[in-house]
Amino acid sequence: MKLQRSLMQTALLSALAVPVTAFATNGYQLIGVGSYQKGLAGAVTANPGSAMAAVTNPAGAARVGSRADFSMEAFMPERSVDFTAMGGEKADSAVDIYGIPAIGWTAPTSDGSDVYFGGGMYGTSGMGVDYPVTTVMDMGPGGTLDWHGYSNISFWQMAPVLAWNVDDKLSLGASLNIDYQSVSFQSRFTNVPTGDNIFDLSRSASAFGLGLSLGILYDPIQAMTLGFSYKSKQNFSDLEYQLAAGDITLNGNPYPAGTYTLDMDYPQEAAVGIAYRMGRKLTFSGDIKWINWSDTMDQLIINGPGGSIPYNTGWDDQTVFAIGINYDINDKFTIRGGYNYAESPIGPEDVASNLILPAVVESHYTIGGDYRINNHWELAFHYMYVPENTVTSTDPQLPGAKISLSETSLGLNIGYRF
Repeated sequence: MKLQRSLMQTALLSALAVPVTAFATNGYQLIGVGSYQKGLAGAVTANPGSAMAAVTNPAGAARVGSRADFSMEAFMPERSVDFTAMGGEKADSAVDIYGIPAIGWTAPTSDGSDVYFGGGMYGTSGMGVDYPVTTVMDMGPGGTLDWHGYSNISFWQMAPVLAWNVDDKLSLGASLNIDYQSVSFQSRFTNVPTGDNIFDLSRSASAFGLGLSLGILYDPIQAMTLGFSYKSKQNFSDLEYQLAAGDITLNGNPYPAGTYTLDMDYPQEAAVGIAYRMGRKLTFSGDIKWINWSDTMDQLIINGPGGSIPYNTGWDDQTVFAIGINYDINDKFTIRGGYNYAESPIGPEDVASNLILPAVVESHYTIGGDYRINNHWELAFHYMYVPENTVTSTDPQLPGAKISLSETSLGLNIGYRF
């Protein structure tokens, strides 16, 4: 019975852990938006260089000049679940590529003004997994205990920004974050002796959210810039699912038909950064960021005609460290590289509750560059490599179960200077 109760909870948790997912990097948050930010591994709080600054440090919108950026990224994660320690099978997700578009712009509010207005529309997260029916364990004469998991999530953010160069040393900025997410997911444990455990929320639900970002840039000396940014918690309306009887079934007992809701918000975060210019060609930058996952991903609650079902998904806060190097080879060509690290927010004790969201990668290596075609147009690119990380369950009900994730991505950016 303890095993069946654990599987019932695991079915719910593995489904609910998905809705605010992303192209998992730092948790489910991208390390950067666009090729410039990715090339520096996200170390851009004090070193803005593109019109995507509205989603990282809004003050940067006043430092990058009048420009627009159009970005497209091919993001390629590889995810797996592994039940072989329990006598089951290992399975890979069938979904292995995602497209991430983004557009941003910024310009003075009038000729010669120190106040800049801009913004953009950014694909900041989104992920899907599609695991085949996978054997968890052999149940003897009763056959095999099987599991199937699916998700399809997208997350967009629009961020109008206002930034001000107060003087030659200080810049301030603020952006309004207007968010949209669409979520569908499914988790099934079948052939359970006491009855199947099913969460079928595959009819997509969507919700809007709002938040605020603030940013500061300050140059204590000519060669150095200090940066600070804060993004508030993004508060979303409830995701609503119109379910048929049995779409949620726990331990063989179907929940009634009706409207079920899930409240899923995006966590607050804060970052500090430094950029140091060694001459005219070389710039070093570094960031430290805190992401408050424990506020939004520690416990999830679904409400419906059958009552409220609270469960602990158990995500920990993350401290992210990023460093980047930018080098101007000549007046037209720049190369850059970076490293980003954050410990997985999912620990061994929480593997069972995050089967569909293996957001466990830790180290990110990036390279990039841009080429200035003329005074207006430039092309940029990046490549990111994230080695596989695996977390093994210490839950006594699913001992040795593993979730794994590795990533690569390629991106192009077209920039235009007004």
